[in-house]
Amino acid sequence: MSSVSDQSSPAAGRPSGASYAAAGVDIEAGDRAVELMKEWVRKTQRPEVLGGLGGFAGLFDASALKRYERPLLASATDGVGTKVDLARQLGVYDSIGHDLVAMVMDDIVVCGAEPLFMTDYICVGKVHPERVAAIVKGIAEGCVLAGCALVGGETAEHPGLLGPDDFDVAGAGTGVVEADRLLGADRIRSGDAVIAMAASGLHSNGYSLVRHVLFERAGLSLDQHIEEFGRSLGEELLEPTKIYSLDCLALTRTTEVHAFSHITGGGLAANLARVIPDGLHAIVDRETWTPAPVFDLVGRTGEVERLELEKTLNMGVGMIAIVPEESADAALATLGDRGVDAWIAGEITERGEHTTGAALIGDYAS
Repeated sequence: MSSVSDQSSPAAGRPSGASYAAAGVDIEAGDRAVELMKEWVRKTQRPEVLGGLGGFAGLFDASALKRYERPLLASATDGVGTKVDLARQLGVYDSIGHDLVAMVMDDIVVCGAEPLFMTDYICVGKVHPERVAAIVKGIAEGCVLAGCALVGGETAEHPGLLGPDDFDVAGAGTGVVEADRLLGADRIRSGDAVIAMAASGLHSNGYSLVRHVLFERAGLSLDQHIEEFGRSLGEELLEPTKIYSLDCLALTRTTEVHAFSHITGGGLAANLARVIPDGLHAIVDRETWTPAPVFDLVGRTGEVERLELEKTLNMGVGMIAIVPEESADAALATLGDRGVDAWIAGEITERGEHTTGAALIGDYAS
């Protein structure tokens, strides 16, 4: 044993053995990142969460579900796409976590489920503890806005696969809904009102098109001031995705709701069509709202056809609620009290047998 040790020792003139650090993985930096993020994770805790950060699994006390007669668990997973590259270029890391929570938890609330907890996965080329902590800070702040706990996660360092400043994020969440309060297509009726809730901007979809149009074709820069925005292009593009979870839940408590639709990849028509039953059709009138200037910039600069723009971007609507016509005023009042910009954008109509979907009519208000 001693002879092997001597032969492999740097002092003996031989190269040292391979190590994780030499391969590019910094365990100490990872530990430092965990310490920095603990404060933010604690802010998300719900009474049902057991244990602290650092265990192999996050624990959630399922006995809290005993108050449900027939609890249904809802789960979703998502990321934020190529928006992370803009965050990397700008050196802004906290808002991207906010986006992640929105993409996951606003999918869960669509069926009427209350968000319970979330886990995250952060993949980096090199662990910069402060950067990782900033990402987790954004996730934690988003969890607070969604009413859920951040119970765990993973930070993975992938040297050689990602550059030192490259990163990506993903997350998974779980919620719960009483079986007889499950929302969806089977509740929708002809005559229902389609209520639109305003988006905060591009949210987290369509950034491959946006980046291609604005940077590759138009040659714009992230620090360029855009008059229509009143701020830089980078600031506009990194505007965090609005989290609607608690607003949607408040709506279900104050009035009758038949369905929600989260407007993400595929645009308004395609996502709304996902909750429309056979024989019914959703008609949405473009004249009821004006999309934010960023949508016009992308369309005009890239000469993008309107159909292509609408099936890629949310065009100013981030969430749809479908409610009985007689509940529309109460729904708008609830959303207004919560500071949500909302309006009646259309209605559900009858169509031929086995015809389903959604259509946008008219031109956008100017």
